[in-house]
Amino acid sequence: MSPVPQPGPERLEAPAGRPLVVGVVPGQPALVALTAAAWAAAVGGRLDLAYADPERVVDQELADGSVRHSPLDPDLADDRWVQRQRGLEDFLGQALDPTGVEWRFHYLAGRADRALTHLARAVGAAGIVVGGRHPSRAERLHEFFAESVALHLVRHQHRPVLVVPLSVVDWKAPLPWR
Repeated sequence: MSPVPQPGPERLEAPAGRPLVVGVVPGQPALVALTAAAWAAAVGGRLDLAYADPERVVDQELADGSVRHSPLDPDLADDRWVQRQRGLEDFLGQALDPTGVEWRFHYLAGRADRALTHLARAVGAAGIVVGGRHPSRAERLHEFFAESVALHLVRHQHRPVLVVPLSVVDWKAPLPWR
């Protein structure tokens, strides 16, 4: 087995003029996309926004970062994903068009960390932007053991990951296991 390529100066993607990959999810505040747009505007890049649908599986990864996908359960095949895609594109258009930043949307499938890594590699992204969450007590415990998408990204690819906070917790808040 060959060694996994590690982060290093030789793998650094200079941000000027390069795209940022942005992970989005339905119902997420526009703050994630707007933060990414501000960073993209600062370095003269574009945004490649993506949603990785966990109810669909990747059939084929394409060179441009897109994927061919199918339902996780072929017996439950439906087109709800098409409405989800349109909804996300409409939401992103309303949020991002006033910024003047060039953007594209990609509907991906499977695990978000793997889908975003594939897209970032395909488009030559300088970095990846994802939103943080404020999980419930039970979700915090699950996240503690299962890890977050951001943590998986940091551990399994070499690009910088910017996590946009969507809410903050008081320093004195109880720990997830209390």
